[in-house]
Amino acid sequence: MTPAARLQAAIEILDGLGTTAQPADGYLRDWSRAHRFAGVKDRAAITERVYTVLRHRASLAWRMNADDGRALLLASLLAENASQDEIARLFSGEGHAPPPLTPAEQSALAATPVEEPPAHVSGEYPLWLEPELLRTFGSDLPREMEAMNARASVDLRVNTLRAARDDMLVGLRSLEIAAERTPYSPVGLRIASGQGLGALQHTQFFQTGAFEFQDEASQLSTQLCGVKPGQSVLDLCAGGGGKSLALAALMRNRGEILAFDTDARRLKQLPPRARRSGTSIIRIADQRGGPAWGKGKFEVVFIDAPCSGSGTWRRSPELKWRLTPERLQEFIGLQSWLIDDGARHTKPGGRLIYATCSLLTSESEDVCKAFLERNPNYRIVPASEAWKEAGLPMGPQGVGEYFRASPYRAATDGFFACIIERTE
Repeated sequence: MTPAARLQAAIEILDGLGTTAQPADGYLRDWSRAHRFAGVKDRAAITERVYTVLRHRASLAWRMNADDGRALLLASLLAENASQDEIARLFSGEGHAPPPLTPAEQSALAATPVEEPPAHVSGEYPLWLEPELLRTFGSDLPREMEAMNARASVDLRVNTLRAARDDMLVGLRSLEIAAERTPYSPVGLRIASGQGLGALQHTQFFQTGAFEFQDEASQLSTQLCGVKPGQSVLDLCAGGGGKSLALAALMRNRGEILAFDTDARRLKQLPPRARRSGTSIIRIADQRGGPAWGKGKFEVVFIDAPCSGSGTWRRSPELKWRLTPERLQEFIGLQSWLIDDGARHTKPGGRLIYATCSLLTSESEDVCKAFLERNPNYRIVPASEAWKEAGLPMGPQGVGEYFRASPYRAATDGFFACIIERTE
């Protein structure tokens, strides 16, 4: 593909993403399958262009005063210091190139902004979310959003049922994969984005269950549960099973984990992952309730609640532009119901862990505080206390009453966890 044809493909993908709820990575994967003439370098260049635009959509739209795929792509070229003549040559309309520039586009490209962009534009987040983000980050908001717009590393959780972290580190380095220990998780390894990652799933280490892909903050949330071998655990929103697998390793494959998710399709990934990891204590519940659930029988109930996904904006930048006030309220209603449901299954003296991959206070502290007001027989176990109990090293900023991690504070995805104990 020519450089101009790559630009046209990116425009079409950006416009397509505006009409679907499909994640950007899945949409790009489907596009590649349908356009097999695009080579590896073409797909890489197109993907890079699309993600650059998604990360900087607010400032690019502000620059062109338009937010369709073509306008956003034109602004991205300007941001790379391409001249108007260079852009015009790429937008020639010849072959598979984008159609020629319109007079309005030429004027917009030639114009020089006379005002500084507002804070939400510089920070690359929706204006309506600004009060929520300020509640969480205050004066650190610009730095947090700058960190959120950087590329994410790839974090691995070493499966201690199969391997030791230091042995795994040596093994990955022998494959010329530049892995390092994560600073906080004792079972984590970190790889800078783009360094041999395509081959990771094809390594013997992955195929034999020696590691799983899991962000460090997510790893830490399971470390803070205080789970012990022999206990009974409920993973209430199990998804693909990443938390269940991490908990099983912490339990040394002794005890019982019941995994449930309302989306049975996601749970289909768990049995093969469990077999690969050497885990035999995970059972999948095909419905909510029944004898397997008991009544308040679980020592640990983990709720990784559905949420806005705002903590994953580094990896899925399209989510910030798809979120609406109405959708956020739907999440909050579901989260409030889930934490109450989890409490019903928590044994006296047991722990209820409420977690989200969200930056927003309304999806985190607010949900927990409202729950505690409704349920006086529960109390918060400070995350700082749970951190010490787990024997973790010095924690990042954000480990106090709650566990809160973010790209700026901890170089992780955004994540929140609250540890709640049932007192009677």
